[in-house]
Amino acid sequence: MDELITQLTQRVGLTPDQARQAVETVLGFVKGRLPAPIASQLDGMLGGAAGGAAGGATPTASTDATSDISGIAKGISGMFGGN
Repeated sequence: MDELITQLTQRVGLTPDQARQAVETVLGFVKGRLPAPIASQLDGMLGGAAGGAAGGATPTASTDATSDISGIAKGISGMFGGN
């Protein structure tokens, strides 16, 4: 999640607190519409290094997660008028 917050601060110009609040808001919205097992996987994916290690993530899964996070960041950036 920290990587996503960093992306928002750099690309959109949000403060770290604003970026964290935006991420938490969007994730809460998305998780509320997902089945519980998938929402739990999303938590694990965005939990940082500890979440990835606990979940036994493979390098490919980590790369996929980074791509997913990048896509989320681009979508949020568009919502705030960024590129």
